[in-house]
Amino acid sequence: MTGTPFENRLMELWALLSLTVPGIYPWPQEFKEHVARPVENHDDVRVLNAFRRRIRPFMLRRTKDLVADDLPEKQEQIVDVVLQSRHRKIYDTHLAKERQKILGLVDDFDRNRIAIFSSLTKLRQLALDPALIGEDASAGSAKLDLLVEQLTEITGEGHKVLVFSQFTSYLRRVQDRLVSAGMRTAYLDGQTRHRGSVIDEFRSGSAPVFLISLKAGGSGLTLTEADYVFMLDPWWNPAVEAQAVDRTHRIGQTRPVHVYRLVAHDTIEQKVMELKERKAGLFARVIDGDAAMASAISADDIRDLFDA
Repeated sequence: MTGTPFENRLMELWALLSLTVPGIYPWPQEFKEHVARPVENHDDVRVLNAFRRRIRPFMLRRTKDLVADDLPEKQEQIVDVVLQSRHRKIYDTHLAKERQKILGLVDDFDRNRIAIFSSLTKLRQLALDPALIGEDASAGSAKLDLLVEQLTEITGEGHKVLVFSQFTSYLRRVQDRLVSAGMRTAYLDGQTRHRGSVIDEFRSGSAPVFLISLKAGGSGLTLTEADYVFMLDPWWNPAVEAQAVDRTHRIGQTRPVHVYRLVAHDTIEQKVMELKERKAGLFARVIDGDAAMASAISADDIRDLFDA
């Protein structure tokens, strides 16, 4: 089998092992108790080393550096975006309310998971644009203003750009602004019917900006025509973001790739970035590769998102 062996938790790797090496870990509950939990929750080095020794004969790790060592450079930058004053006030008002709500639910995390993630999603949308939750659209979106400015310059120099977001409602607002600014765009999300023609529109050069929902376009595409990537909102699973960036940084790319992650200053987005950094080592420790993945988000992770 090829591809990413796991993204969120070691039980995903157990599922692959149960197919490729039946019997190596025959019982999922025992694997969870004796391997997954000690490694994921307690960073048990002894258990981790024993697990790696056991699976090493059955795994061949071929990273991009090995199979495509002639790829051009990829430069990544985090762009700190300061909210405008009215946007800031709206965000802080909702933050106080949602923080109190979430911290009151998190002690029974499994039972309240849906409500907790609903509140987190609301805060993440607010960090992008208050209009996404029905607040005053005139409060503005600093990210959108910055994006339009950057894309005007980049496309004017003849470059092609991929723009990713997890929120299709925000991508549509981005599209409206770009069209108003005179830029042609292609658009892809899970509801797009004529996927092939949309992709061809971008590849042909008639639309230099490709707006893509992370879920619909994070894998299965080769878009080496682009050499700029903008990630409009962070996610706590680095694998998803890495796969999105790799739509253009892959075999066939001849130019350096520039990746910009726009992060709203002093919001839940910064906390998501910190959480991602803390959890990014699990994949590398287990598989001994370079791609960092996130372990599953827990109740403690949720609390950390709201630490002062």
